Amino acid sequence: MCGIVGILGRGPVAEQLVDSLKRLEYRGYDSAGVATLENGRIDRRRAEGKLKNLAARLAASPLPGRLGIGHTRWATHGKPTENNAHPHVTERVAVVHNGIIENFRELRHALEKEGAVFTTETDTEVVAHLVDSYLTKGLSPVEAVKAALPRLRGAFALAFIFQGHHDLMIGARKGSPLAVGYGDGEMYLGSDAIALASLTDTISYLDDGDWVVLNHAGGEVHDAEGAVVEREVIRSGASAFLVDKANYRHFMAKEIHEQPEVVGHTLARMVDMASERVALPVKLPFDFRDIRRVVITACGTASYAGFVARYWLERFARLPVELDVASEFRYREAPLGKSDLAIFVSQSGETADTLAALRYAKAQGAYTLAVVNVATSTIARESQVVLQTLAGPEIGVASTKAFTCQLMVLAALSIAAGRARDELSAEDEVRLVRNLVEVPRLMAAALACEPQIERLAREIAKSRDVLYLGRGTSYPLALEGALKLKEISYIHAEGYAAGELKHGPIALIDETTPVVVIAPFDPVFEKTVSNMQEVAARGGRIILITDAKGAAEATIESVATITMPDMVAFTPLVYAVPVQLLAYHTAVVMGTDVDQPRNLAKSVTVE
Repeated sequence: MCGIVGILGRGPVAEQLVDSLKRLEYRGYDSAGVATLENGRIDRRRAEGKLKNLAARLAASPLPGRLGIGHTRWATHGKPTENNAHPHVTERVAVVHNGIIENFRELRHALEKEGAVFTTETDTEVVAHLVDSYLTKGLSPVEAVKAALPRLRGAFALAFIFQGHHDLMIGARKGSPLAVGYGDGEMYLGSDAIALASLTDTISYLDDGDWVVLNHAGGEVHDAEGAVVEREVIRSGASAFLVDKANYRHFMAKEIHEQPEVVGHTLARMVDMASERVALPVKLPFDFRDIRRVVITACGTASYAGFVARYWLERFARLPVELDVASEFRYREAPLGKSDLAIFVSQSGETADTLAALRYAKAQGAYTLAVVNVATSTIARESQVVLQTLAGPEIGVASTKAFTCQLMVLAALSIAAGRARDELSAEDEVRLVRNLVEVPRLMAAALACEPQIERLAREIAKSRDVLYLGRGTSYPLALEGALKLKEISYIHAEGYAAGELKHGPIALIDETTPVVVIAPFDPVFEKTVSNMQEVAARGGRIILITDAKGAAEATIESVATITMPDMVAFTPLVYAVPVQLLAYHTAVVMGTDVDQPRNLAKSVTVE
């Protein structure tokens, strides 16, 4: 979640640090800071709030150092104040940190007994004092970090600089990502390649447990046991993907409109257009005929993509599917075996709970398959099979294009499973692939409803509560719609299976309650209409999202009917568009920070 940047430069680095931190704003943050080394002395500037506040602080009081570290913080321990902002320092060491030190209380008590004086509420400060305690005992900076790292319990990425050492920076990772950048007489650290894209396109990713010693000439990587190791140096494509808002007001709006393109790119990776067959880009290490059960695990929006996939896998492949949020699955001690396939869905590929679930499944002997947007991520590297979504960088915290690209990958995988298990004929496969091929066009057509949704959002913005209803694959989309609305507009919203309305939620219905009904004309449409009648009888304000036939058949008066293009299958891919737009335009009316909603972060790398 937090962002880390480190630069060993040939000139002043403070401005470069801030510029690189701006590229990490998509992760979400509540404070920021930088520290540099000048004339052997560590100096720092920090600010609560956005990076513009830090930039103003630096303009008033510049930092001239040629070596420095920077950080954007998303508060976990301690309030989002300037005092709790990173970097954290002692007289001899400065550190920035992404993650959580789980045993910080134990370490703090021990260090206080040794005379350390703590000035913040954070877990990170113990890292600075711990390393400093080893410096006090006469260890070198490298030896001090090497001694400190095994005492830290949790998930973290760290970057250190040291008083009097103008040619030294140390980075370390355990659970949280960290990349090393290579320049001409310069070296860099960053939370991801995007952070370093303006500085270099030559990077390497540290493996879990690695720590690296950098100087201006290069770097030496050590594994968790301290042995010197080589990590592959690659050319990053991140610089090609650096994005701005173009003509859009927010990144989220741009990313919603990018969906026909990026979903099309993802489709092309999964399907042989010429033969109209699914052609997965990787060879599977298992035969679907031997798979007894599928377990899908993810967090947040990604879990709703998995929820939709459960319907597809059970329908097309006749495979039983279990679905669980990763934060519960990792502690549930679920029985898994060699005939189970565990699927993990994550935009970043670094989600801590999902990564822990993956490692559990591997330990149990299950096959593992990752659906991720970042091919170099930890989840991708640790999975047996990786099916990458081609959404490109998603800057808005609320996921849009990553979600629909996940759906496209999971749809193709479901067809492949059905074909492999002889539950789908060759003709069935062709028919379903043709349906998928239509999706980008239909998504583009769905975007035409935006002016209507923009007008509707002005009414939604006046509401205190909103309900979303759906059946079949529209049920998880109802959950996603409610999540989107509350994420960025801060209006309370809940999604329900339409058939569950009479079992409790109907008590919430009155004339002030908008009820968004997602109901393509499908085999359960008439059942959903019955639920709409229950809402109408109690004065609920119905917003119906359906197709032309559904609009004609639904004889119930609604506040608005949003008409989607006709389609036969895979409706969640297209119906996601109006759901996203409704949340987006409501948030705009509410005046919230759409791209960086309060309290949220893009990549959740802690529990």
